[in-house]
Amino acid sequence: MSVYSATKAAIRSFARSWTVDLKQRKIRVNAISPGSINTPGLSHLFENEQEAEQVMSSTIPMGRLGNPDEVAKAVAFLVSDESSYITGIELFVDGGRAQI
Repeated sequence: MSVYSATKAAIRSFARSWTVDLKQRKIRVNAISPGSINTPGLSHLFENEQEAEQVMSSTIPMGRLGNPDEVAKAVAFLVSDESSYITGIELFVDGGRAQI
């Protein structure tokens, strides 16, 4: 988990640094931090898929795993003109888990 955590911190640091480095080129940089997303890769981590989903969901304020489409919609927002005054952020798409 230490390597996993370090890589997440590195991505956040890149977003902060590149925001400043690329501002003259009018390039916005943001990071997406997805939480537990219901994907085939996630289900392969556990022997009992239903039990794993139930345990993980219990730690998420929204009470469920996310789905890939929800992460894609967050990314689509950040690349759209609707987010034209947003840069240097880390957007958590995790059902509120990182906030508690």
